[in-house]
Amino acid sequence: MEDITILLVDDEKGLCEMLTTVLKKEGYKKIKIAGSGSEAMKILAEDHIDVVVLDVMLPNEDGFEVCRKMREVTEIPILFLTARDTDLDKLMGFGIGGDDYITKPFNPLEVVARIKARCKYKMHQRKPARPELTTLDFGYFQLELEAGELIVERKHVECPALEWKLLVFLCCNANRIFSTRHLYESVWNEPYLGDEKTVVIHISRLRKKIEPNPKKPQFLVNVRGLGYKMMFPKGVEK
Repeated sequence: MEDITILLVDDEKGLCEMLTTVLKKEGYKKIKIAGSGSEAMKILAEDHIDVVVLDVMLPNEDGFEVCRKMREVTEIPILFLTARDTDLDKLMGFGIGGDDYITKPFNPLEVVARIKARCKYKMHQRKPARPELTTLDFGYFQLELEAGELIVERKHVECPALEWKLLVFLCCNANRIFSTRHLYESVWNEPYLGDEKTVVIHISRLRKKIEPNPKKPQFLVNVRGLGYKMMFPKGVEK
């Protein structure tokens, strides 16, 4: 965490100070603060930034426009933190390249948790692929990657293409939390427009295949307010 640099873009000085205090308690030591879009762009150009927390209602220029400018020069995670909470605002934020959208009032620890999730996801993207890995063994079920087969209690289970892609993605990233949006964009390869039903339905179908009791999942679990993750069972090595 000491290597992560966070840029807070908000003209509310008290809010930035409060978030800075919470983030430092959680181990984030490198925090930059900008009170306007122009100041944020200057910092982004001069310093290495890993995550941006961006307000929408900024002086002279709104955060949506600032996000557009940032997306022209960087792909780092951008989290909107704003009082504008309409569905249209949220769709706008995601549509122009935002990675998350948190509305005020908010729980500071939720902001920290979402920053952590984005950092972990970004770090994973940098890791090289492991072509030697051909089987993922979760004890109760296994994935034969080369054969494209799901085996549950020693029986082959049919798994349609999108369900298989979603399952492989989650299993390859076991114990990592992914939002509905990240899952949709990673598996379906399309922009996420806020409709989570597609992902929820596929999660439900997978649970019926891989869980001993789908109503009480022990592998594919929901992390309230953050998303989903595949739990790798203790005592079973990857």
